[in-house]
Amino acid sequence: MEQDQSVASGSAEPGAAAFDLTAANPDANAYGHNPSAVTGEGAVAPDGGAQAADGSAYPSEHAALNGTAGEMANYQSAENGAAATNEMGEPVPEPSYEEAVLSAEEARLWSVVTANSLDFNAWTALIDETEKNAESNILKIRKVYDAFLAEFPLCFGYWKKYADHEGRLDGVNKVIEVYERAVLAVTYSVDIWYNYCQFAISTYDDPDIIRRLFERGLAYVGTDYRSNSLWDEYIKYEESLQAWSHLAVIYTRILEHPILQLDRYFNCLKELASTRGLLEILTAEEASAYGVASENSTQALDGEAHPDDPDKSSKPEAENLAKYVSMREEMYKKAKEYESKIIGFELAIRRPYFHVKPLDNPELENWHNYLDFIEKEEDINKVIKLYERCVIACASYSEFWIRYVQCMEDKGSLELANNALARATHLFVKQPEIHLFSARFKELNGDVSGARTEYQHLYSELCPSFLEAIVKHSNMEHRLGDKESACSVYEKAIACEREKEQSQLLPTLLILYSRFLFLAIQDLEKARETVTALHEQLNITKPVLEAVIHLESIFPCEKRIDFLDSLVEKFVTQESFQGEGSSLGDKEEISSIFLEFLDLFGDAKSIKKALTRHTTIFLCKRSILPSKKRRADDAIVSDRDKVAKTGGTLPVTGTDPNAPNPPVWPVTSEASGQQWGAAYAPQAAYPAYGTYDYSHQMPQPAAQAAYGAYPPSYPAQGYTQQSYAQPAAMAAAPVPAAAPAPAPAPTAAYPQQPAAAPQPYYGTTYY
Repeated sequence: MEQDQSVASGSAEPGAAAFDLTAANPDANAYGHNPSAVTGEGAVAPDGGAQAADGSAYPSEHAALNGTAGEMANYQSAENGAAATNEMGEPVPEPSYEEAVLSAEEARLWSVVTANSLDFNAWTALIDETEKNAESNILKIRKVYDAFLAEFPLCFGYWKKYADHEGRLDGVNKVIEVYERAVLAVTYSVDIWYNYCQFAISTYDDPDIIRRLFERGLAYVGTDYRSNSLWDEYIKYEESLQAWSHLAVIYTRILEHPILQLDRYFNCLKELASTRGLLEILTAEEASAYGVASENSTQALDGEAHPDDPDKSSKPEAENLAKYVSMREEMYKKAKEYESKIIGFELAIRRPYFHVKPLDNPELENWHNYLDFIEKEEDINKVIKLYERCVIACASYSEFWIRYVQCMEDKGSLELANNALARATHLFVKQPEIHLFSARFKELNGDVSGARTEYQHLYSELCPSFLEAIVKHSNMEHRLGDKESACSVYEKAIACEREKEQSQLLPTLLILYSRFLFLAIQDLEKARETVTALHEQLNITKPVLEAVIHLESIFPCEKRIDFLDSLVEKFVTQESFQGEGSSLGDKEEISSIFLEFLDLFGDAKSIKKALTRHTTIFLCKRSILPSKKRRADDAIVSDRDKVAKTGGTLPVTGTDPNAPNPPVWPVTSEASGQQWGAAYAPQAAYPAYGTYDYSHQMPQPAAQAAYGAYPPSYPAQGYTQQSYAQPAAMAAAPVPAAAPAPAPAPTAAYPQQPAAAPQPYYGTTYY
């Protein structure tokens, strides 16, 4: 950020808005529920004097935070002057965006960002193109900035550019409106308050107006370690007015907190006290405490005793000055001591502002460590302010929002927890896991309708047919005792998938619904009917067929051998089409599992039929499989060696003595994790909320312990998200039937997001 940067300015125009900052920002959470203004009693610095900038008078309940996102795009500045009127006194409607004429390149870029609102590079290109062609057309400027900042409201540099355009083309009132929207969007940004105060200084002549704005901003960011730029601007303004007592108070307040360049501020205070003297720097209240008459008191400068205490005479100037400096030196030393504890964390923050580019792992880990340290503090205001700083830089990481919500809940502030959760789910985080967390959080806190809304929004709009959301919604309804609604969730999802020409999700949904009906609803007949519907499916995956065999094995009734045989027959004989379909290894595993099932539940005739098919399809082709090429005698020797080590005997399950034994329950080879957009990869959550593990969407593939175990994974889903690019699913290599599954690699504590294409920052002018 360039501190000397020019701002759209000029002196206040005649008839300009009064710039009344006594009314702070209106605020409501992102849902639009329970709006609560920050004005009046208990508000955060509403009038520039009600409360110190250090936040020591912060209300314990903390009311509603300034930085919610609900109304940003539609913000209207009611307190910043009346709307334009015609000769009849009627309000003149503002021109519509549609009246702006676009160039061919602008139209092309608009189509790009409309198709993918997360394409940051396209947005910046569109802004550049609009600024190049707009000239004095403020409508085009407003259209592009309003749309961009609704998607990326934390980009403080673009709020500054927007305000500059308004000041150049439409005057003071619109600049104020833009800045009010900006401080609503990114309240804990030192830079946006700095720019806002610079504008006020260049526009207004009344010191009280400007001081109120400084105090309002410092109430939020005055204790930020990097807030020195805003403090410096305040100091510079008071020096220009030669308001020495105000200046001394500012220095004193700074020394209470570990601010960057604290040594410089302490030295400046000592110099001010020595050059101006106590008579000029003491306020009336301080002068009374020191027993001296100051220029700010109502007493004459004659050295007479204070009227409130006639027996007290003025103390020597040098003694009072030494006492004044000594008291502030104690504050300075205390702040320096605290600074020594946090300086390591602060210096490790390389990017304190928001950007779409992912942060590296060390910086993410540093934020977690810093939060660990600050959460031990008894002062909740320090905790809140650090979290608010953190969720600016880490706005795209659900783990920090989840941690913030949990922390506020643990500290007994459910309102703040809901506020943070609303911002995360409705604007900043582009991942389904935050909605899953939100649904669980709302259910736990009694907001069942809110939980339903989250689930429905997730699998209906954000990620259509998102399997985990469907399952968890149904399970919630079952927990609440509403079996009909629980079944309805599945049935609506199944009906939706049936309407698709080729649904990859339908077989899995049918299996999960059948399992739910049997285990939770205990409706065996309906559960078996649901599984029977798989006959209609052309493509059945290996995990689905494994689950079908498992369900049939646990249903307490006569086993449907012919039904399973027809499904296995379809699976093992279907031909792959253009690389799609199941591998020969997967087919052999399913055939082997079915043979094991028949060995337990079938008769000799069904076993013979399945064995013949297995031998014909797989054993006759074994010579062409690279992984199976070995001599028959080597196989026998190898198997005997294995048995000798375990003290067992060789089982006989096939007709071919050279054939290896079928696996008991093969490893699932399909990736089961939900895939996200490249710019928003799944992130490990800070400790999982409740008992749910939010570090991944689905369990990692693992070896199944026994035949009777239900397959632990869902197949990889393919669906089209609204505006999130889907990377190709990473298919796991098939695991040989007799080989043990490799242990999954440990997940990094704070995994880095996938590398994105190089993207420009918002412009060096603004950073």
